[in-house]
Amino acid sequence: MRQAGPSSPSWRSPPDCLPLRAPGRRAECGSDPSGDPEKREVRAARAPARLCRMWSVLSFYTCYLLCLGLSLACVVCVCLWSSQWRGGFAWDGTALQFNWHPVLMVTGLIVLYGNGAVLYRVPLTWGQNKLPWKLLHAAVMLLALILSVVGLCAVFDFHNAQNTPNLYSVHSWVGIVASALFAMQWAAGAAGFLLPCSPPTLRALLKPVHVWMGGSILCLSIAACISGINEKLLFVLKNGANKTYADLPPEALFANVLGVLIVAFGLVVLKILSNREWQRPDSRPPDLTYTPLLQEDNE
Repeated sequence: MRQAGPSSPSWRSPPDCLPLRAPGRRAECGSDPSGDPEKREVRAARAPARLCRMWSVLSFYTCYLLCLGLSLACVVCVCLWSSQWRGGFAWDGTALQFNWHPVLMVTGLIVLYGNGAVLYRVPLTWGQNKLPWKLLHAAVMLLALILSVVGLCAVFDFHNAQNTPNLYSVHSWVGIVASALFAMQWAAGAAGFLLPCSPPTLRALLKPVHVWMGGSILCLSIAACISGINEKLLFVLKNGANKTYADLPPEALFANVLGVLIVAFGLVVLKILSNREWQRPDSRPPDLTYTPLLQEDNE
């Protein structure tokens, strides 16, 4: 009969798994020691959401770069049209003064207005103090308003010098309505969102109207610019020394391209404004609240 005693280490087999945690939280053999199973399951479940959010941010910046590219193309094309085919610029009551009108209206009512409208959608502004971006938004819109007013002064002064009636075409009607609404929109926005004395209830009531009016003014501005380009081409390209518009000379082709660029820019801006996932987090519905990716990883 074998006596009881300490067993000899010569026959004991080494353990297959060593504990990697403190007693009471011992990992089983073959388990992943990198974290708790519940956390790993949560992270695995959130991985598709993170990928979807990253894809949304990438899609936004693609549209935003396209918006900036179309902005530059619109400004360059309208300047080239007025300088190369229409003779340049002056402020003397002649047709050279009129050339300021399309340049300033496209730059102000279309390009600056559209870029100012999508300013809040840039993800780099999320999580930061909103006041500087409000001021920048108001400043860009004010510059756009000033340029559009100067553009209107140029065409009214030209018409008066040439004894031409004002506000007789649908282009002029739509354009003056867009400019008037823009001025009222800026004044109401400055009073409602920038003044410290503005009550929160007024801001809550004004915000949806402000957003809807912003998109509507952009659509009116695009309609005014397109009709204005067509009207100008019909006036300058007619029977006589110049070719007719129907013959599609190089000037007509170039101006038509400008019109297409303006429409494309407007569509991209409206796409950015209409996507709820690209709204600033504090402006979203509760079900679309933004959570930073790094915060998700640390939870």
